[in-house]
Amino acid sequence: MKKNQGKIIVILFLIFQLKSYSQGCSDAGFCTINSLKPNSEIAAKKNHLKLGMFTGSADNSVSVWGNYIEYHTQLSDQFSFDTKLTSLAQDGNGYTSFGLGDLFLSSNYKLNPNWTVTVGTKIPMTNGNKKENGVSLPMDYQSSLGTLDAIVGLGYQINKLQFVLAWQQPLTQNKNQFLAENSNTPTILKQFQSTNGFKRSGDVLFRVAYPLALTNDLQFTTSLLPIYHLDNDRYIDLSGKEKSIEGSKGLTLNGNVFLDYALNTTNSLQLNIGMPLVVRDERPDGLTRGFIATLEYKFQF
Repeated sequence: MKKNQGKIIVILFLIFQLKSYSQGCSDAGFCTINSLKPNSEIAAKKNHLKLGMFTGSADNSVSVWGNYIEYHTQLSDQFSFDTKLTSLAQDGNGYTSFGLGDLFLSSNYKLNPNWTVTVGTKIPMTNGNKKENGVSLPMDYQSSLGTLDAIVGLGYQINKLQFVLAWQQPLTQNKNQFLAENSNTPTILKQFQSTNGFKRSGDVLFRVAYPLALTNDLQFTTSLLPIYHLDNDRYIDLSGKEKSIEGSKGLTLNGNVFLDYALNTTNSLQLNIGMPLVVRDERPDGLTRGFIATLEYKFQF
């Protein structure tokens, strides 16, 4: 028992040392969907309820924190369903905002012991155009991208090695009207990227993960997560002309670590931290994170 406790302390120490320079997957949400995350090797029951909270730092001296609730049900040996509701708060530069984020709905079908297909959607709880004193705020202060998205994923597992390929595509765009060039925009916000009439492109991710069982109750998982933004995002400038945001297309590469600990047969905890390896020059959607760490509680029944 003392040996196991020693392992836990060492791993937690190393993970929190990484926190000072870590970063989340900085995507539109699909990298944290249950079926697209690494699978836990710890015994699971048919249904579970998850409660999660996270904190981190974003660009332009903005701090972020949020939480989510997620429900998973196994309807049959092949078919399962997930639903997840998020919220997000931001603070910095004299501005504070909070609101519901997105509702994720996804269905998963197990083709065979190795292959799983996921089809889902992201439904925004806001239109991405929160204002203060009549001025639209940058995306960095919006609790949702404000887009209705389609999500498709394919998972493959051979022995313990896990692979996921997924695509998330906006079907609608948000209503954001932020213009840094507008004379009514406060000076402190002029450093942010304009996103008036914002048109966000889709993303493709490919995840490779490998879980390592340290004990019967403790699992450590490493994951490499490249996300490719398919095209430059666009906005409408002060003159009404649509402009491309150069540098917003391209690769974001993250390394993630997950620590799962089973408290008993029905309750468990997960700590998730990500580390940036490669980032795009521009991410106008406000998803950039200087670091992010997530603590999740799961109840199975």
